[in-house]
Amino acid sequence: MIALGSDHAGFPLKTELKNYLDSIGVEYKDFGCYTPVRFDYAIAAQKACDAVVSGECDKAILCCGTGIGISMAANKIKGIRAAACSDYFSAKYTRAHNDANCLCLGARVMGVGLAEELVNVFLTTEFEGGRHQIRVDQITAIENGEKLY
Repeated sequence: MIALGSDHAGFPLKTELKNYLDSIGVEYKDFGCYTPVRFDYAIAAQKACDAVVSGECDKAILCCGTGIGISMAANKIKGIRAAACSDYFSAKYTRAHNDANCLCLGARVMGVGLAEELVNVFLTTEFEGGRHQIRVDQITAIENGEKLY
């Protein structure tokens, strides 16, 4: 199950992505917003990412105007590794090398076709582990207040 969230700027893209997820048979839960009326991205990020951390959902896909603000909010949630991506390579390797569990997209910086491509590669790419696990563990250590140096 994928957690979806957006602010008002990301709402149209999120709506298109819901149609795409339906077409490829991927289940999702929409944590808002539900209309294009002004809505703050931090609230949507927290609601969707809380569902990932709790285990209710496996990953999150979040949309705002640029993908940046909502990713910054998402990364404040313990257990979330969110990446704002606007190209295929980044969306693939944020999963393969960083084990990201949250993809953030900018509705004002990409079209629907590219967004669908990024969602597809994000959802189908597995974490490679190995040497990359060391770095993910370091991110978790920082998140837990540990010093790496």
